[in-house]
Amino acid sequence: MSLQDDLSAVRHRLDDLVRAVERLERSVATTGPAHTPGPPRTVGPDTRPDGPALVPVPDTPYDSSLWTDSDDEGLGVRNRRAP
Repeated sequence: MSLQDDLSAVRHRLDDLVRAVERLERSVATTGPAHTPGPPRTVGPDTRPDGPALVPVPDTPYDSSLWTDSDDEGLGVRNRRAP
């Protein structure tokens, strides 16, 4: 695309955004005070507003027996040269 095409596309997207915001403002204005949002939800140290609680991961090292007979992904098989 040329610079002119890019600028034209940006203007078009910006116009779309302005129209969408205007529609949203009109929608909010027509709902009235009965539909005002309540107080914000409280968010604690182990909760997230967009999903389940976070799971803590301990800082202690993993048991090395978990990694026996495992290959290093992307690096090839241990004790052999990569192709």
